[in-house]
Amino acid sequence: MSDADLASHLAEVAGRILLEVRSSGLFSAKALGKAGDQTANQFLVHALREVRGDDGLLSEEEKDNPARLDESRVWIVDPVDGTREYGEARADWAVHVGLAIDGQPAIGAVALPGLDGGTVLRSDQPRPLPQAPDKLRMVVSRTRPAGEAVAVAERLGAELVPMGSAGAKAMAVILGQADIYLHSGGQYEWDSMAPVAVALAHGLHCSRIDGSPLVYNQADVYLPDLLICRKEHAAEVLKLIAEAAPAIG
Repeated sequence: MSDADLASHLAEVAGRILLEVRSSGLFSAKALGKAGDQTANQFLVHALREVRGDDGLLSEEEKDNPARLDESRVWIVDPVDGTREYGEARADWAVHVGLAIDGQPAIGAVALPGLDGGTVLRSDQPRPLPQAPDKLRMVVSRTRPAGEAVAVAERLGAELVPMGSAGAKAMAVILGQADIYLHSGGQYEWDSMAPVAVALAHGLHCSRIDGSPLVYNQADVYLPDLLICRKEHAAEVLKLIAEAAPAIG
């Protein structure tokens, strides 16, 4: 099985497992998130250690092993991205399975099990992007929109689209539900690695909000900000971010 097929298969199966855990009816909304995280993580970690045991591994739900820093190939997974949304039986949560090679987001799969029929977007199977509308849409956190995002949206005249998980927001740009995803409220490598790999494969711009590249498998896995958008919008958005920063900070 190729790395891309493996990533997609693991994300899809983990998504099905999570739906089964949720449909069991055994957990309250709060307990469901923890149960889902632990169950999906156990499956993903055990599977990767079985079939890609020579590679490094970083998971949100697993104690970090610094030995990954010596590896060229490192799998980075988020068993449930959007635990709150998963626990609330919403659709805007995701499963991330990605492979970083020499720090670069090389391969990714993002499963969106909550969508009708489930969807897995893959870095090796890019789909045509829908045409951007005249009035741009910026996807933001449904609970705490970043100040930079709100300020840039105002300057662009863009509509704010509240949504849950980072993976769901990134995939919304590919699915034509939004045109810009700007985040500055704090994230970790597992929040963005697989979505960035998929977005890059679809020809989108992906960077830090200062325009610098996103680099993975670092000793400090905190990666607090992110911009994903169509390439034709990137320069203007980055310019507006830089202009808005002094007023916000």
